[in-house]
Amino acid sequence: MMPQRIRLQWEAAIQHPKSIFTSHGPTVIMPTWFCSREWFCHVGRFDEGGKGVPEDLLFFYEHLRKDGGVFRVDQCLLLYRYHPQAATHSVLEETIWRYRVSFLEERLLSHWTCFTIWNAGKQGRKLFRSLSQANQKKVVAFCDVDKNKIMKGFYTYEDSKEIPKPKIPILHFRDASSPFIICVKLDLTSGQFEENLNLLELKEGVDYYHFN
Repeated sequence: MMPQRIRLQWEAAIQHPKSIFTSHGPTVIMPTWFCSREWFCHVGRFDEGGKGVPEDLLFFYEHLRKDGGVFRVDQCLLLYRYHPQAATHSVLEETIWRYRVSFLEERLLSHWTCFTIWNAGKQGRKLFRSLSQANQKKVVAFCDVDKNKIMKGFYTYEDSKEIPKPKIPILHFRDASSPFIICVKLDLTSGQFEENLNLLELKEGVDYYHFN
């Protein structure tokens, strides 16, 4: 822990009593959180389910449910020790995915009547398959830049028990309609994806949300 960590996060906490505070780096990575004991007890403490439970993620979701915020201190405040025996490795990727999708549905998709999934590839299709049937029916299209996917014209949900099986159109991103759930990782296309998104002049948190 850096010597200035507690002081800087405490000073920020005085100004934002309902926020969780992080240091410079990934926005909500657990080792850098800081909040008051009062807020910690208000949120409900950590899940004690044991090995394999992402207690930090569950606590953060409950924090958001109770209208908590996030404030970042833009300094390095902690050096995190990573090793093969860390408890982090007991939490399965699919467990994290399941909780993330559930929270997305609860907090966002339940309030939407329709939306587009930005990415007709592996991650976009995985998100679609993970949604409840009610939210699957809200997906009006996938969008992408891949000419082969767009030329195919649609994605068939083969695992569906419906007859005929659902076919979701695949459009070029310029022809798709917001709101979007974006399943494209940032900083992987030399800025091309970010440039495409900026071309649409959309507002994050209104017209699109990242799920990547």
